Amino acid sequence: MGAKKNKKWIRFRHTVVTNLAFLVIYPYSLLKYGIKIEKFADSKRQYLVLLNHQTPFDQFFVGMSFNRKTMYYLATEDIFSKGFLSKLIRFLIAPIPIKKQTTDIKAVMTCLRVAREGGSIVIAPEGNRTYSGRTEYMNPAIVSLAKKLSLPIALYRLEGGYGVQPRWSDVTRKGKMRGYVYEVIEPEEYKSLTDDELFERIKEGLYVDETTLGGEFFHKNRANYLERCIYVCPFCGLSEFHSEGGFVKCVKCGREAEYTVTKEFKGVGYEHPFRFVADWYDYQEQYINSLNTLSLTESPLYTESIRLYEIIPYKNRYLVKKEASVSLYGDRVTVDDLTFDFDSVSQLSVLGKNKLNIYYGDKLYQFKGSKRFNALKYLHFYYRYKNIKGENDDQFLGL
Repeated sequence: MGAKKNKKWIRFRHTVVTNLAFLVIYPYSLLKYGIKIEKFADSKRQYLVLLNHQTPFDQFFVGMSFNRKTMYYLATEDIFSKGFLSKLIRFLIAPIPIKKQTTDIKAVMTCLRVAREGGSIVIAPEGNRTYSGRTEYMNPAIVSLAKKLSLPIALYRLEGGYGVQPRWSDVTRKGKMRGYVYEVIEPEEYKSLTDDELFERIKEGLYVDETTLGGEFFHKNRANYLERCIYVCPFCGLSEFHSEGGFVKCVKCGREAEYTVTKEFKGVGYEHPFRFVADWYDYQEQYINSLNTLSLTESPLYTESIRLYEIIPYKNRYLVKKEASVSLYGDRVTVDDLTFDFDSVSQLSVLGKNKLNIYYGDKLYQFKGSKRFNALKYLHFYYRYKNIKGENDDQFLGL
């Protein structure tokens, strides 16, 4: 008896579900995000669609530009670790699983499989939504995958999304954004390019800097949860912040700044040193890169409460501790009686707005703090430690 034939990844139901979903999602997106979706005329072919990542709805915007053609999106293991819900998502639209911030061979093989079956594939090469408002670090491995797939590359650009709904925020502002195909690079063209040349072309096509784009974005709580992104004060160093309404305040020195409708900062009673979040974000990274974190190991830099979960990848997650105390040091993270020393942590990543995943030994743990929890600082300190040890690029801090 011959070997059992592999089932196809692409199913007719995926197209049916996608088309039905867009009947609701399309008007909802226009209303919620104020987005102008530009239809892509040549959308009947297969593509590898690459996009910059600004909002949680980006994948829907791509689908709407391509006339609801069924497309297959790379999604992190977090989506696939929610038990029955994950099984339902797999059944309905079959996203392609990928381990965040790693080169996942299985994900590459699945992409090749989908391409062979005639499907289009959608990837955000950043692997993360931007915290700063600029298109951030991209893994150069995207070039190797693109050449293996040999599909036309459609560079899809989103503009204004950071103004409408920045990663650190829970609210959607009233403003305007745009989604459109910026450029298509045909296989005949990129096969003659070196890997570096194609990578530069991709980065250039997807680069958006929200500090140079105009527009106003209105919401009474537009500054809420900026502390998910910012944890270094230009006046007193490592700190904590509290946001409310349109304002954010350093807990240590008490200086307060308004986050205006133009995405600019305005100091309350003083000249604020940064114009945009991107400027503050750059300063914060420079500050961390100036620290010798190997000397910051005696006392915790931060201590806060979290829920601790263990993730069984692609299956489920289990609550380990409902309320635990987590402390950050220059070389480790402790959670009550558990210690995650950075030498033994193989990977650390931020998911969503402020969840933290730690790969320790053969286990994967997730930290989920309060709404004001800043997961970014743990990532930065982990990468700074690794950089000092010579294991990574000396400036890159993980995003």
